[in-house]
Amino acid sequence: VQLQASGGGLVQAGDSLRLSCTPSGRIFANYDMGWFRQAPGKEREFVAAIRRSGGYTYYADSVKGRFTIARDNAKNTVYLQMNSLRPDDTAIYYCATHRGILSTIREEALYDNWGQGTLVTVSS
Repeated sequence: VQLQASGGGLVQAGDSLRLSCTPSGRIFANYDMGWFRQAPGKEREFVAAIRRSGGYTYYADSVKGRFTIARDNAKNTVYLQMNSLRPDDTAIYYCATHRGILSTIREEALYDNWGQGTLVTVSS
């Protein structure tokens, strides 16, 4: 399974974007899914995750209240709705599948099937 993130672009501060993530192979309904981002010159960091059922979600403090992760297993798609974007949200955003236990859902090392990412640029 390889994941393809899309929906990035250039927006102004305060705007919204919705990112999508779809697999190129078999369905991912059995996986917890996560979004990460990497800003220029920085390490990749956790943004949000969602359990395989879609019933539970997790967020980095920096995006809590502004971003919403959701999934549609029938469409094999995970979404990241990003509202009130800020310049410090500028990054390449990646989605990936999680293979660890719940307590590791924020740990990058336990994610697989990284795609190429989608660039989000927020101007001030």
